[in-house]
This record gives sequence, structure tokens and C-alpha cells, in this order.
Amino acid sequence: MNITHASFVTLPVADQDRALRFYTDVLGFEITADLDMPQGRWLQVAPKGAQTVFTLSGPGMGDFEPGSTRGIMLVTTDVDADCARLAEAGTAVQGPDDLPWGRMATFRDPDGNGLMLLTEARHQEREEGDA
Repeated sequence: MNITHASFVTLPVADQDRALRFYTDVLGFEITADLDMPQGRWLQVAPKGAQTVFTLSGPGMGDFEPGSTRGIMLVTTDVDADCARLAEAGTAVQGPDDLPWGRMATFRDPDGNGLMLLTEARHQEREEGDA
């Protein structure tokens, strides 16, 4: 096997414009593709510099159920600050909680897709050592 990375993750959404506002305005992602295709709009976003992008798949772009994706882990250097930003934007957040692998919180996008935020334990240990 010679796999080097995942190209994209599909996030099924009911309203691509609403999803785009959430992923760019709230999460700070960048648009990496926005194309009109015969079957619908091909819309992708990603954190700046990320190798894997997220396809905001709207109606007509596959047999996907909006809000059905779960378990997407987003790594952050400051889960607490990011949770505060999500809360300010009106997004319900569970956590953050301290776990053996780091400090983690969960939330859902406007369509109900489940995402997680994680500050990895090794990153926390570096910050605590700098204090």
C-alpha cells in the first residue's frame, strides 16, 4: 500500500451557503474549491495549510444524509479558546474535558454533523512546561 493521505472528507449538508458561513466565519476555514458541476455545486473548505479538505456535499451530490457524519477530529492548539468562540457564535459545545490523550470538546455543525476539538496531551505538556 502506498497511501499518503486522505484527500477529502464528505460532510453532507442541506444548505451549502449556511454550511459555508459556519465553516469559514466560525471555524476559520478557507474555501479551496467552489465549482458548478452538472450534478450540483462542488464546495470544499479546509483549515489553512491542511492537506485534507472537507467537501460540503449538498443536495444532488451523492446519496448522503445531511448531518450523518460523526467522529471528525479537529486538532487545535487551544481548545478552550476555540470552545469560547463556538459558544459566542451560538454553537452548543460539550466540554472541554481532560482525557488521557488531551483536552477535548464536541460540537455539531448547523446540519448536525458531529465534530470534536482536541488539544493533544503532548501539546498541553509543552505549554505547561513553558509556564
